[in-house]
Amino acid sequence: MNRLSVIKRKGLLPLYAFIVPGIVLIVLFNYIPMLGLQIAFRDYNFQDGIWGSTWVGLQNFKEFSASTDFWRATGNTFLLTILRLLFIFPTTIVFALLINEVRSFRFKRFVQSLSYLPHFISWIVVVGFLDAFLSIDGGGANSLLRSLGIDPIAFMGSETWFRPIFVLSSMWKEVGWGTILYLAAISSINPVYYEAAVMDGAGRFSQMRYITLPSLVPIISIVLILTVPSLLSVGIDQIYAMINPANIGVAEVIDTYVLRLGIGQAQYSQTTAIGLVMSVISTILLLISNMISKRIGGDGIW
Repeated sequence: MNRLSVIKRKGLLPLYAFIVPGIVLIVLFNYIPMLGLQIAFRDYNFQDGIWGSTWVGLQNFKEFSASTDFWRATGNTFLLTILRLLFIFPTTIVFALLINEVRSFRFKRFVQSLSYLPHFISWIVVVGFLDAFLSIDGGGANSLLRSLGIDPIAFMGSETWFRPIFVLSSMWKEVGWGTILYLAAISSINPVYYEAAVMDGAGRFSQMRYITLPSLVPIISIVLILTVPSLLSVGIDQIYAMINPANIGVAEVIDTYVLRLGIGQAQYSQTTAIGLVMSVISTILLLISNMISKRIGGDGIW
């Protein structure tokens, strides 16, 4: 009996039919557009189209790899992503553990709701608030510095201050939202473990250290695996709103570089080549992180 006969006999055909729209959408918007990747190997122009443009082989890859702006953007991308990984990733776990230790149900829900809200605020709005608060003329931060006898600082136009502002604003906006997965995992831990720990005289910190945190290792491994490939995509929505001519030396990342090169200078072939290379590297990083996670005893995504 073939598989289709089994599906019909068990009446599962209507259920399988529900996945057809999803498959169609994936094929239309994920696989068919991959034909356009050949732009990376052509001298593309609108008049000749994709198929009519001249084939130039690896010329576009050589050109962007020889650009100092590209390597500067690549270095900034890795540095900013590593900073987010070092500060925001562990902070999210710690914050989830602290929320879980709150015994008052109402206060816990209040803290959760308050920490979730920034996630739903657009980065344009957030950076607008930052511009107003950190403005050199009339901003709250510089008004405080003046009252202390300190010269005002152009925070938003400073290469020195860009990275701290980037990390702190990312932390404020995303840490609360990132706790959802960990709190869900914590809620699934068998309460018997905690009861046994209490009977053995374990305090709340010991319970957190020896029960809660080890139970979170599988979900931490999966989140880390999915985070590693994003080393090459630090988030254009935040960066694009914060970048300006004064801080572009430390603020420009691969995404903004591609946007400037592609939309601003109509270098479609080079930007496609960059996107293709970044996609391949991201896939390799995903495979490596999944393999490492499984070898050190964690769980992988497959």
